[in-house]
Amino acid sequence: MGKILSENIRNIAIVGHSGAGKTSLAEAILFNGKSIDRLGKTSEKNTVMDYDEQEMARGISISLSCAYTYWRDVKINVIDVPGFYDFEGEFEEAMRAVGSAILVADASGDIAVGSEKVVDYCIRRHIPLMIFVNGVDKENADYVKTVEAFKQKYGKKISPTHLPIIRDGKMKGYVSVISSKAFEFTQGGRNEVQVPQNMADELASLKEILTESAAESSEALLDKYLSDGALTNDEIVSGVKSGLKQGETIPIMGGSALQNMGVINLLHEIVDLLPSPFDRRPVMATSIANDDTQGEVYSVVCDTEKPFAGQVFKTVADPFVGKLNMIRVFTGTLKSGMTVVNATTGEKERINSLYLMKGKKQEPVDELVAGDIGAVNKLNNTNTGDTLCDEKFQVKFYDIPLPKPVITMAIAAKGSDEDKVFQGLNRLAEEDLTFKVEKDKETGEMVIRGQGETQLDILCKKLKAKFGCEAVLSTPRVAFKETIKGVAEAEGKHKKQSGGAGQFGVVNIKFEPGAADGEFEFVNAIVGGAVSKPFAQATEKGLREAMQKGVLAGYPMTDLKCTLFDGKEHPVDSKEVAFVSAAKLAYDEGVRAAKPVILEPVYSYKIIVPDTYTGDILGDMNKRRGRILGMEMVDGLQEIAAEAPLIEMLKYATDLRSMTQGRGKFSAEFLRYEEVPFSAQEKIIADAKK
Repeated sequence: MGKILSENIRNIAIVGHSGAGKTSLAEAILFNGKSIDRLGKTSEKNTVMDYDEQEMARGISISLSCAYTYWRDVKINVIDVPGFYDFEGEFEEAMRAVGSAILVADASGDIAVGSEKVVDYCIRRHIPLMIFVNGVDKENADYVKTVEAFKQKYGKKISPTHLPIIRDGKMKGYVSVISSKAFEFTQGGRNEVQVPQNMADELASLKEILTESAAESSEALLDKYLSDGALTNDEIVSGVKSGLKQGETIPIMGGSALQNMGVINLLHEIVDLLPSPFDRRPVMATSIANDDTQGEVYSVVCDTEKPFAGQVFKTVADPFVGKLNMIRVFTGTLKSGMTVVNATTGEKERINSLYLMKGKKQEPVDELVAGDIGAVNKLNNTNTGDTLCDEKFQVKFYDIPLPKPVITMAIAAKGSDEDKVFQGLNRLAEEDLTFKVEKDKETGEMVIRGQGETQLDILCKKLKAKFGCEAVLSTPRVAFKETIKGVAEAEGKHKKQSGGAGQFGVVNIKFEPGAADGEFEFVNAIVGGAVSKPFAQATEKGLREAMQKGVLAGYPMTDLKCTLFDGKEHPVDSKEVAFVSAAKLAYDEGVRAAKPVILEPVYSYKIIVPDTYTGDILGDMNKRRGRILGMEMVDGLQEIAAEAPLIEMLKYATDLRSMTQGRGKFSAEFLRYEEVPFSAQEKIIADAKK
């Protein structure tokens, strides 16, 4: 192909529930467009899109991958998106790059959770969406029932542009509602046939419904329809395109990706109905230029005349090839040899090589025009989400809205590979921004925070495969603390005689809650010089050291006020070390007598679920010692505000998915420390002693 024009580009994300056949559909699209010469299968681990070792081992996509093909002189950029819950970040990155989506739904007769979430997302954000009901050739497949399930849930938005030809309970072909032409599926194609006589009435009825839907997409078409009572086929197509662009019309069709049935029909619909980059909804950006426009908000649309601006939506870090940044060009043209500004970091970057992606393969190109998708390598300081732009058009695109971590595990190197493990995780973090590795400030433990157990397990497998080191995951320590509820006085006496100079120190200390700063307060109330100032300071030092471990389970002590009110010192034998030791002895005795208790971190939770699961969530939260603070309906979903102890919520991400079949989500934020009930305290002490 020669130079591609922006209007002849279609960017699509293939999305849906895990296992619905997204990768198989991508493979069939590439095969029909002659981008590949053989049809790979996920079961045979030879598809273009699933090339990672973990993807092949598990039989699921775990990161987005890009490829392209041509159909009727239109370039179709395809992004295959993982459907598993733990990889929601990949979905958000893909949606920033593309302008529309193809939902692959299994022909099972109902709507899978992943399909439901995609449709809701696209409707909410007005993203053009088409549905491909996959696997119509399978045993027990029911295309008609599946379409009805979508229509029942989403009403008039679902627009069957095809009437299925059913024989022996299976979809064998379709009649195009717009053109009134009939086709039967063949292996890798379709044959035009006569419209079955028994379908004429249903076809006329569906065409009337589709015409009404098309007419409602614009005032001009509505006036024409009301005056003439009909629309031409071209006008119906125009109306469907308009409804699609607004996110109000969702065409639905069927086929089998694995058998390459109905895929050619889908390719025609992609070219005819889905928007070009010029019709994509604007992407928001702010000006970063050092002039009067700084901070100004822009609605950036595809524009070939403006200087270059694009956003990196995905980074691939390979230990052999290096870092590869996938980029969507929004304005202008990106060319090899250009020097651009990274608007996120302020650094300049030179564009050495540009590529088109085809799975793991990179095909060199000289330029990428506005609306196109490609990749750049060897950029020094550019990562996912960064904006690259021409110096003459310095804008920064809004951040990609990635999900926050919801699960935390402790992570440690297996053996002596600690440096390699954490260097490897830093490299993997360039690819995946939805996990974080950090040192827990309270426990001192290295933890990894992410989207789910599967994601964290795969990261450990990647460490071994890519960087030759192993990491071990375990349940993280909870940052319990200890404090006192009562008041007690204690004497600490340290006396040591060993031939030479001795050690002597006596302190009398009052212990009580209510430190001025909430952590620790030392008051020197000595009158008459029983303990001189240097030894009073040594006493404070001893108490601060002792506070690192409580008397019940060894957790740090908090909210402790210590008043030194008496003591003794010796003119020869008293030393700083003696008063440090005496303070620790007084601490141990006094704190034990002052009603010590264990405190636990309590978090606030915002849990969002369909209303049908509300009862299950409330009952489960009660079992976790949680408290419900309130509930309200938001966008048709129940939003539950609650608070609960962290120790009871460590695996909540997994449990919530199980309770709601993946429909629920939550966010958490630290709230306060609270006294542990006696029944739970005994177990914490026992576990600490182990």
